[in-house]
Amino acid sequence: MATKIPVTYLFVPADRPERYEKALASGSDRIIIDLEDAVRIDAKQAARMALRHADIDWERVVVRMNPAGSQFFEEDLLAVAETKVTTILLPKAERQSDIVDLLNALEREVEVIPQIETAKGLNELDQLLLAPCVRRVAFGHLDMAVDLGTANDWDSLVLARQTLVWRSRLHHKDPPIDSVTPAIDASEVFREAASAKRFGFGGKLLIHPKQVEPTLKAFAPSDQEVEWARKVLAALENSYGSAVAVDGKMVDKPVEDAAKRVLAALTTSEVDQSLYALIDKDKN
Repeated sequence: MATKIPVTYLFVPADRPERYEKALASGSDRIIIDLEDAVRIDAKQAARMALRHADIDWERVVVRMNPAGSQFFEEDLLAVAETKVTTILLPKAERQSDIVDLLNALEREVEVIPQIETAKGLNELDQLLLAPCVRRVAFGHLDMAVDLGTANDWDSLVLARQTLVWRSRLHHKDPPIDSVTPAIDASEVFREAASAKRFGFGGKLLIHPKQVEPTLKAFAPSDQEVEWARKVLAALENSYGSAVAVDGKMVDKPVEDAAKRVLAALTTSEVDQSLYALIDKDKN
């Protein structure tokens, strides 16, 4: 059975525990309880205390710690160890050894998402992708722009984004998570999310609940794409190994794979079980 990977990751400040459940109710696939940028220095301790006492669905929660080596990291680690967190977002990730040390300190396996925000992190991307418990990476374009001395618009960071997608695919990892969109306007959020999807990203970081719906819409296959994919896979299922044409175009392996990706992006309830057999057949 194909598993739909998370698309939306909504930030919520760790020192605002009254927002945790509201964020979970936003429709976002995951929420990120943020101990880093969203929390002032004088509120860090209160944020950790709120995290420790949270009674929430930890399977849908990611905790963003402060960067490894920062003055806040060790205390963050102690707080995280007292929770049932299953996923950690590690900002300004630059060393595989930091991920190994983090896991050793926790003495249990959690998914780790390295956030690539510096030139050094991008240069060490392969090692970060190959670190234990890493399934995908996330981009932080605002800090990356500061580190590189570039503008933070899309065109200025094309190479960084393409590198994340390329190296993630090379190492058979889930598609990376794109950075935040500062704008709240639905059309602007949709536009940037659609651009991320075209580049090969598989998800996006969000800063406001209003960004959830347009982001999910941008990443979801259109009705036309779904109809086409169903036709392709249904034709293949009935071909018995013969050559197949759909809408006057021959169906070769890349076309078949593209159709599978479209349907794999849907939830289980939206895809016929007979088609999942085709989606998964290469894995058997």
